[in-house]
Amino acid sequence: MIKTDILIIGAGPTGLFTVFEAGLLKLKCHLIDALPQPGGQCSEIYPKKPIYDIPGFPEILAGDLTRNLLEQGKQFEPGFTLGERAETIEKQDDGSFIVTTNKGTKHQAPVVAIAGGLGSFEPRKPAIEGLAAYEDNGVEYIIKDPEIYRNKNVVIAGGGDSALDWSIFLTDVAKSVTLIHRRNEFRGALDSVEKVGELKNEGKINLITPAEVTGILGDGKVTGVVVEKKDEEPFTIDTDHFIPLFGLSPKLGPIANWGLEIEKNAIKVDNTRNYQTNIDGIFAIGDVNTYPEKLKLILCGFHEATLMCQAAYRIINPGKRLVLKYTTVSGIDGFDGSRKEAPKAVVQAIK
Repeated sequence: MIKTDILIIGAGPTGLFTVFEAGLLKLKCHLIDALPQPGGQCSEIYPKKPIYDIPGFPEILAGDLTRNLLEQGKQFEPGFTLGERAETIEKQDDGSFIVTTNKGTKHQAPVVAIAGGLGSFEPRKPAIEGLAAYEDNGVEYIIKDPEIYRNKNVVIAGGGDSALDWSIFLTDVAKSVTLIHRRNEFRGALDSVEKVGELKNEGKINLITPAEVTGILGDGKVTGVVVEKKDEEPFTIDTDHFIPLFGLSPKLGPIANWGLEIEKNAIKVDNTRNYQTNIDGIFAIGDVNTYPEKLKLILCGFHEATLMCQAAYRIINPGKRLVLKYTTVSGIDGFDGSRKEAPKAVVQAIK
């Protein structure tokens, strides 16, 4: 049983910033996320997408924002359960909650903060006959460990940032990399598109457009794919791995069955009660919630997280006076009682 003060469902920007705000109040956080790494959409779908509405940053890449938030919160030593989906919730006699994941990991906390963005994510799968039979046997929808592709032949399908970024990255890992996209134009960052073009010219990426993978070959394990290119006969490519990266489909998932009030696939909250749901002790912050005049912006999620932590403190410490401290004056008190200066945010350009 993992015990904490605030159990955060979702490790996107709002969830990660909650760690910092809770830490200032000496509250410990643990985060659950179905994705294999923190950051939510910012790290999984568009790590190189520029964001322009983060205070103090005229422009910051989504991946860099994630790294900065992790750096900002690490002094408060949050816990993580990654690659597991929050499945069930049970309220205990003492008012706390036990949340169990799809892999059976149990977590207990007096406060639950749902910061799931647009919900849990499921990969968008191409309509290829028999594809499911090869999942985890050469077909992967999310790259968790690049080393499994070491000296292997890899075929990637897709035209967004994930497909471009992983194609570039794996040229230094895999034996061969083939990128297939149904259009000649890509949806990803311009620098990534240009880099793929350079690697194609250098013979490091086999780029096939406009084309689609329409079949899988192999006996229990992938040995090749069937490709259909416009105005050409179908042909096959030998490969050890086929990785379709068509993005992730957001769904509220099992949370929709937790007895919460739902409106248009979002969780209704009371913004006069610091974004508490219809169940006392359960809050929803960020894009996952809805209330009058709601704006789905990251900076709004930060604001909601801050106020939610104030309410969480009062639940966890009933009757104890909460004194607001300004970090510009007091710095940041660590859990060990030491005094830490507020960290300086730095924008890093990742090529």
